[in-house]
Amino acid sequence: MLNRSTLILLFLVSSCALAQEGDLPPLDEAFEKRVLVIETSENGCYRFDVHIALTIDQQRRGLMFVREMDPFAGMLFIYRNPNIKSMWMKNTYIPLDILFARLDGQVSSIAKNTEPLSLKSIASTEPVAFVLELNAGTSDRLGIDENSRLVVEGLN
Repeated sequence: MLNRSTLILLFLVSSCALAQEGDLPPLDEAFEKRVLVIETSENGCYRFDVHIALTIDQQRRGLMFVREMDPFAGMLFIYRNPNIKSMWMKNTYIPLDILFARLDGQVSSIAKNTEPLSLKSIASTEPVAFVLELNAGTSDRLGIDENSRLVVEGLN
């Protein structure tokens, strides 16, 4: 019998197997952009321009094949039903900090400096509604931690 992690991995492999770098439109054509502010626990506020991954196709694509990202850019995955969320780095060439946040925007957990091109599952520690991907090192550099909060233009 297959365990839950194996089933999730098989689903993700089958759903992304056909994605090729040349087949995908640029991020700015495929995703809406919004402003996101991260309020840190040390009273700092940082503005990011994020691509919004709302549909299942956008969420499957994520930052695959992206080779560089501006320091204050990222991708925000929005889920209608909070649940345990799992990400991976398939076809993702840059290391990321992955922030998992509750429905109110409160950061629940952070996976720092993820390994590019890895098929390892990176899961939230509790049900979340948002997953934010930023350049690796951003959370340490700006003091973003589990006491920080995401504020998304038009969502909070």
